[in-house]
Amino acid sequence: MSGPVSGAVSGPVGAPALARRSAGAVRPQLSPAPGTRALRAGPVSVRLRWRSVSLVVAGLALLVLVVAVDLSRGSAQLGLGDVVAVLTGGGDRGARFVVTELRLPRTSTAVAVGALLGLSGALLQAFARNPLASPDILGVDRGAAAGAVVVILASTAAPSLAGPLSAVGVPLAAGAGALGTALLIYALAWRRGVQGARLVLIGIGIAAALQGLISWMLIGARLEWAAEAVRYLSGSLSGRGWEQVAQAGAALAVLLPLALVLGHRLDALVLGDDSARALGVGLQRSQLAVLLVSVAAAAAAVVACGPVGFVALLVPQVALRLAGRAARGRPPVLASAVLGAVLVVLADCVGRTSLGIDLLFTLPQEVPVGVVTSIVGAPYLIWLLVRRARERTV
Repeated sequence: MSGPVSGAVSGPVGAPALARRSAGAVRPQLSPAPGTRALRAGPVSVRLRWRSVSLVVAGLALLVLVVAVDLSRGSAQLGLGDVVAVLTGGGDRGARFVVTELRLPRTSTAVAVGALLGLSGALLQAFARNPLASPDILGVDRGAAAGAVVVILASTAAPSLAGPLSAVGVPLAAGAGALGTALLIYALAWRRGVQGARLVLIGIGIAAALQGLISWMLIGARLEWAAEAVRYLSGSLSGRGWEQVAQAGAALAVLLPLALVLGHRLDALVLGDDSARALGVGLQRSQLAVLLVSVAAAAAAVVACGPVGFVALLVPQVALRLAGRAARGRPPVLASAVLGAVLVVLADCVGRTSLGIDLLFTLPQEVPVGVVTSIVGAPYLIWLLVRRARERTV
């Protein structure tokens, strides 16, 4: 978002203004860049880039398709026509029960979690100006997971407190863990500014320390307590209900508009600290706002289904390359959210139904969505590291 651009001299006409006009020094009208269109409403204007808009529309169409496929597959096979009939208010009783009670809450959670992770990754990568910056690489999701594991183990040890702790304690503990981790990384990386490579290296170290802390807690816990925590840490959507949909959906409804409002600040941040200051952007306030929104999105995703790796790393870079010049050098936030939802729903469909994987392996049960995304994302991380190393040697 950006402020309106005035194309004429405004205010009372004085001698200096008359002199400028008589000399022909009239301020030129500024037109939008090619492929963009500015929409103004009073003091607020929005600049639409057609390639980014087309990417979002195509992503939404793909999301509708993968959601329909995900709802149709499972132990009870349904046709796409049956799914569409149920979603539009029709269908028989059995199909309505399978779709609305068993599968729709899980798929809706996958959509919200994927959008939150794509949003978080896009903000962090623009903030750090580094494609390796993501909640899972920096350890933000591990901080959230560590806080949540403490509450899960406590609720398992004290069944009478399981209800209140699960409803209130897990979100609060995950949010506190993610925020504390992010602020610690930011403080350690600060040296008259935040340099992307230093932020990533410090984040990797913090993530390793938090993973060790989580392992230590699991080793010291009873077997049944540890099993519950391990299921959560695998990033599984199994058993997700409307409660998780409401939590993740509410977080997305609040954080996505905030991220879009921060779009013009992201455009300045990717230019560097000095350029951002020259453009009149409050650097510290902008960085803190971007960091808080990103951390909140990552924490909300972890609360909903546990840590899901590599989505926040992979999706923003895919969106950036598909958007091309329209992205202005940073991952587009809305497109990243849409593509993140597509990836998580597709990963859930693959992990839940195997989709031919059991031709090679005998799977006793469904594969957690976090495992599927890690299998997809790990090769991309290796490729990204190799490509950056080659760029530096050229």
